[in-house]
Amino acid sequence: MFEESCELDKDVIKGTLKQVRECIGKVASDASLEAEGKIDHAEGALRKAFGETKDVLNKD
Repeated sequence: MFEESCELDKDVIKGTLKQVRECIGKVASDASLEAEGKIDHAEGALRKAFGETKDVLNKD
């Protein structure tokens, strides 16, 4: 039961990690890193949504 609930699609994980980069840029006051992070954030949101959709479809 525990193993099943902890399974995450690698796209969900990658998407979430990409969204973190923008926050790091803000905290570090690094405009370049923050700008790259905004791009990664958008890509990450799409990747996360894709992974979550795959998870829902694979549970059936």
